[in-house]
Amino acid sequence: MRNNLLLAAIGATTLICAIAPPAHAERFRVGRLLCSSTSRIGLVVGSAQSLRCVFYGSNPPRQYVYVGRIRRVGLDVGATSGGVLSWAVFARNSRIGPGTLRGSYVGASGNVALGPGFGVNVLIGGSRRTIVLQPVSVERAIGLNVAAGVTNLTLDSRRSR
Repeated sequence: MRNNLLLAAIGATTLICAIAPPAHAERFRVGRLLCSSTSRIGLVVGSAQSLRCVFYGSNPPRQYVYVGRIRRVGLDVGATSGGVLSWAVFARNSRIGPGTLRGSYVGASGNVALGPGFGVNVLIGGSRRTIVLQPVSVERAIGLNVAAGVTNLTLDSRRSR
């Protein structure tokens, strides 16, 4: 049973990576979004976590703080401690200011944790759907969890540092 769940999670993660839309040539890599998450308990058909995020702009070097919530719908069984998610951020232009990443993002995700964990999230949205969080986020957490499904991330701006 445990091996079947692990194989299902690996298969879902592979599928998500294969269908993830590539960053378009007209998009610029503008920085990185690093989020700390609260602990999560999978409720079989979904879960929710609170996030505290910092956007690290690459040119000019700036930092903007966001708070957010990530919700997953699909298979989600188990529990993990708080973790870290990291995305490369792409935009249609290189001008990123306070609140630019604010908005709702939708995409696919897959996570597996048997002790140390790994996750994949591919999301698009934000301000008028001009921001792409991709190609793949890296999520680290500790726990016992298998999850795959549709993910919604909501970001709200706070103050800049």
